[in-house]
Amino acid sequence: MSNRVRQLEQGIAYRFSDQSLAELALTHRSADKHNNERLEFLGDAILGFTIADELLHRNPQAPEGELSRLRSRLVNQQTLADLAAGLQLGELLVLGPGELKSGGRQRVSIVADAVEAVLGAIYLDGGLEACRAVILTLYGELLEHGALGVTGKDSKTRLQELLQAKALPLPVYKVISIDGEAHEQIFVVSCTISMLPEYTVGKGSNRRIAEQQAAENALQALGL
Repeated sequence: MSNRVRQLEQGIAYRFSDQSLAELALTHRSADKHNNERLEFLGDAILGFTIADELLHRNPQAPEGELSRLRSRLVNQQTLADLAAGLQLGELLVLGPGELKSGGRQRVSIVADAVEAVLGAIYLDGGLEACRAVILTLYGELLEHGALGVTGKDSKTRLQELLQAKALPLPVYKVISIDGEAHEQIFVVSCTISMLPEYTVGKGSNRRIAEQQAAENALQALGL
């Protein structure tokens, strides 16, 4: 067993039966054509499902919009990067020379993806319950105090107050498209703010929900 796998197992409190899965999860695409991208794809889906399921049971009275907001705060890139930092995951990754020179071990996108890849590897190695146990351990404090203790203000209000505090122009929301039959339309709305180079997009069954999602995505892009 390599030292990096041993350290990973200690950090996540899980022992791999197939060590090669752990090694693959720690291998970035810059280092080898056999890398963690497929595991990341799998881990992303399992993480989203597990957190959604946990939030549903912990918040029996919460509406769909609130559950979506809480899930977004828990599975966004910055939260994953924070978890990776706690595991010192960046130091365990196998990176190509270019990524090493450019600070890849600290790059948010790389370490966040690696967390999802590790979860995908655990699922293939030990099944859904084993993966769920690791996720709930990693997210324990966040589920108990962090995401569930945030302000009750909706995303549009939080984004507006942030911009007002910085004396910046308010967000501009525009409907990009409305698809579907009249009784089940899907609104696609953009949110443009001066702090981001590109607008964010939200979708929903009405304009208000779509705007809230677009605002939430803007907050996530700002790391909030």
